[in-house]
Amino acid sequence: MSNDSRLPAQELDMSAYWLPYTPNRYFKKTPKLMASAKGAYYYDTQGHQIFDGISGLWCSPLGHGDPRIGKALQQQFETMDYCTAFQIASPNTFTLASRIAKMAPTGLGKVFFTNSGSEAVDTALKIAIGYHKVLGQGGRFRCIGRERAYHGVGIGGISVGGIVANRKMFATMMMNGVDHLPHTYNLSQMAFSKGQPTWGAHLAEELERLVALHEASTIAAVILEPMQGSTGVLVPPQGYLQRIREICTKHGILLIFDEVITGFGRLGTPFAADRFGVVPDMITFAKAITNGVIPLGGVIVRDDIYETLMNSGGQEQFIEFFHGYTYSGHPMAIAAGHAVLDIFESDDLVNRSKALEPVLEQAIHGLKGQSKILDIRNIGLAAAIDIEPNAKEPGKRGMQVLEKCLEKGALVRISGDTIAVCPPFISTEAEITKLVDILGSSIAEVA
Repeated sequence: MSNDSRLPAQELDMSAYWLPYTPNRYFKKTPKLMASAKGAYYYDTQGHQIFDGISGLWCSPLGHGDPRIGKALQQQFETMDYCTAFQIASPNTFTLASRIAKMAPTGLGKVFFTNSGSEAVDTALKIAIGYHKVLGQGGRFRCIGRERAYHGVGIGGISVGGIVANRKMFATMMMNGVDHLPHTYNLSQMAFSKGQPTWGAHLAEELERLVALHEASTIAAVILEPMQGSTGVLVPPQGYLQRIREICTKHGILLIFDEVITGFGRLGTPFAADRFGVVPDMITFAKAITNGVIPLGGVIVRDDIYETLMNSGGQEQFIEFFHGYTYSGHPMAIAAGHAVLDIFESDDLVNRSKALEPVLEQAIHGLKGQSKILDIRNIGLAAAIDIEPNAKEPGKRGMQVLEKCLEKGALVRISGDTIAVCPPFISTEAEITKLVDILGSSIAEVA
């Protein structure tokens, strides 16, 4: 294979590649091509340095090209490049599961490995359905999601997800019996909130309404992102998650936290469950566990859920839970996971993330009052800005902001006319301040 990483766009044949979550027609007219990455920066095919203001895609908090991860992968490749997880296993897989379980809230001590957040979500939903079934509660088939939620692109994930564009093309494929809580965002009550809004805890009572509508005996699980990231950093109101937990416990409904974005330090704690003081029954994770270097995800499960499924499996030579993937617990991904957790510990990166939160908060809220900005919100090392949309071309201003930021040397994340940032934990205070300065000036320049 030739190295085409620095080919200029005009010399690159782009016809074969179908880009995910990208306006393909627009991209191929105005391509944005990256050639390399190191530390907190990308370098495009023209050699320009671009600060990675979104940590890859919420997945590279250590930045790029850390040699400690590369060394671990090389050693694992030379030792054992692949080992199936069906009937045999690598010792390192058990030790990584133990390390993750020790980071998780008390009582969540079992880890099922997948390859992505999407797979982790579908796995968690299957565990919930299976758990109730073996308890003799097979009528609990419903799963409750939330509006504006993103839970990946599997059939289960888009069913409980609440972003309309992700759902409308595939409505006939979705899970039966799914319902949704309302999202918690209200501009009139929450504009320019720092951290958790004080308004909105009462919205958790909508779960009681759904229980009354469907009957608790039909509901298996509620799945929520503690902080809704993909839709634009929607922060839970004070007391909201606590009340959701209370209602789930009251009615015997499992609570799943989707921590694919928030897991491993994004909110200044190992998991968002720690930040908010709410213990779910399962946590899904992915992204940061390998720093985005190689795919790995999973579900952290309450011990008694695992034991219930194991004890209902019949004779011990029988499989208890018919689920898994060819690449579950892949040795290369497991090696990356160990290396990343080593770096988290040696470099104290969760506390580093926590220390940078007020820096980002002060900088991003410093843009309040600027023309076209409708709202700013933040929590942990994540923040988002809503800009006033062009009434005739929604999303165009967001795209223009992305392109201007790239021209000025920073990568941001757009979702329509919402712009999010989630810089790497290795960022300096100056880099975060510059990222926000670039974002502010770019917003000011759009038509």
